[in-house]
Amino acid sequence: MNRVKEFRKEKKMSQLELAKSIGVSRQTINMIENNKYNPTLELCINLARALDTDLNALFWELQLTDEDSED
Repeated sequence: MNRVKEFRKEKKMSQLELAKSIGVSRQTINMIENNKYNPTLELCINLARALDTDLNALFWELQLTDEDSED
């Protein structure tokens, strides 16, 4: 699970705008947002930069929170 869609909407960006800003297709963004594609580390970094956030907030913070709540 990731928060790409959430951060993209906060920035008022379309999938196409985000895709163009990092040099991938709109379909790639759609697949990432729907957890059907595991992006490379380089792509993760580019997404985080384009969305003005960090990798933890974009990809892992939610998972850590979910795991913590199971204890």
